[in-house]
Amino acid sequence: MKEPLVPVVPMSHTAHIRSHRKPRRSAQTTMAMRAGVAGGVLGTLAVAGASASAVAAEPVTQTLELPALTADLSTQVAQSAEATQQAAANYQLQAERDAAAAKAAKEAKADLAEAKEKAEAKKKAAEEARKAAAERATRDAERATLTADSGTTTAAATTATTATASAAATASAPAGGSVATVVSFLKAQVGDAYVMGATGPNAWDCSSLVQAAFRQVGVDLPRVSQDQSTVGTDVSLSNLQVGDILYWGGKGSAYHTGVYIGDGQYLDAANPSKGVVIQDLSGYPASGAVRVL
Repeated sequence: MKEPLVPVVPMSHTAHIRSHRKPRRSAQTTMAMRAGVAGGVLGTLAVAGASASAVAAEPVTQTLELPALTADLSTQVAQSAEATQQAAANYQLQAERDAAAAKAAKEAKADLAEAKEKAEAKKKAAEEARKAAAERATRDAERATLTADSGTTTAAATTATTATASAAATASAPAGGSVATVVSFLKAQVGDAYVMGATGPNAWDCSSLVQAAFRQVGVDLPRVSQDQSTVGTDVSLSNLQVGDILYWGGKGSAYHTGVYIGDGQYLDAANPSKGVVIQDLSGYPASGAVRVL
């Protein structure tokens, strides 16, 4: 059986071209789209607010990245360090030079002061030597006078018996002997040196000076202090007279002698540092005294 034929309707010549008209939207579709847009905007705002809160809650830390050291920058740093070290070395060197200069100036000042002191000491020593020479010349003249005055007395005394160091018990004064002559001789020796064992004429020990003084008037005393303390007559220290022999230590074991010259003073060959001097008896009280004139 044959199929029935379907009539063919001819198409318009523009039927294959898509229409450019926008499809009509219904009222419901439009409202739905508007609601979606509003929701999206509100959601975006909410997310933005939350992000802003989160950012505000967290502290902001800024990180600075240091530039990497290049070869030129490394060279500059090394040169700067070397320059700083050199400057420090220069400062130290200058400080050392300043300290050395100050020390040299101080030493020069001290040397100058020492030189002045030495010059003054030499000048003083020369002056003292001059005075000593003048005094010695005066003493020599006095000795010459004493020798001439006592020539007769000493000539007569040369034949007298000499007392020994261990057996002289009493010393007698010859006729014409005087205390003044003894004291004058002693004062003429002031300034002479003290030398242990010396017997004059320019150096003495204590007992040799006493012995030489009394020999001027013909009294021959023992040589040593121990024996000199045993001669003559014992005298109280409260009744001393000019010319009395003073001794220090025990009678018969004295270690030093001198002669009382009046006014609380005595004359003796004291020691190597003093020599022959006049001293106050109050400064060095004697142990006892004997009288031979």
